[in-house]
Amino acid sequence: MPIKKSASQATLAYSQLKQMITSGSFGPEDRLREIDISERLGMSRTPVREALKRLEDEGLLTHEPRKGLVITTLDQQAITQLYSLREILEGGAAGLAARHASDAEIDYMRAILHDSKSGKDPVKSNYDFHQTIYQASHNQFLVKSIHNLIDSTALLGQSTLAHTGRPQIAYQEHMKVFEAIAARDAEAAEKAARSHIRQALLARLKLHGAGSSSA
Repeated sequence: MPIKKSASQATLAYSQLKQMITSGSFGPEDRLREIDISERLGMSRTPVREALKRLEDEGLLTHEPRKGLVITTLDQQAITQLYSLREILEGGAAGLAARHASDAEIDYMRAILHDSKSGKDPVKSNYDFHQTIYQASHNQFLVKSIHNLIDSTALLGQSTLAHTGRPQIAYQEHMKVFEAIAARDAEAAEKAARSHIRQALLARLKLHGAGSSSA
């Protein structure tokens, strides 16, 4: 059965809007009005309405009284909850990767870390390294769950790697995770990955506190 045009348009609107939200195209004060988004995407209001509802259900958008739909803002408690779940899932992914990663996936992790040490964009290297671990877990349901969390993390804005000294520290943390995966030590890989996320949370809370104090 062919996919209805309205359904495909709603999916396209959802994908485009989600990319715009996670890339920071909208500010915290921006109102996402259905008519404005329709004009911006060059689509009718029906698929845009469906896309906005889906993004609200996922927690990326929030309906505020007298303002309408806005980008969800996470407070310190929500940030801590988010990273706590990331610690569990990403620790699990690293443990599974130690068991199931192919030799090619391990070689790719090694290459990413080499590029990172050579001065490659730390944000891109960090993204690539984590994505490789997720895929190396060879568990599609775990990967999907982590990606949903990553979308929420994008709401926080600036990467923790913008924090002074964080790229060098993160590299050392990544090396510990990688060495455990390469050694096929699932317990050590999970432990190292969980520690890495806890340190990322501390860096995130410092950025959040600095942003709040300067607001």
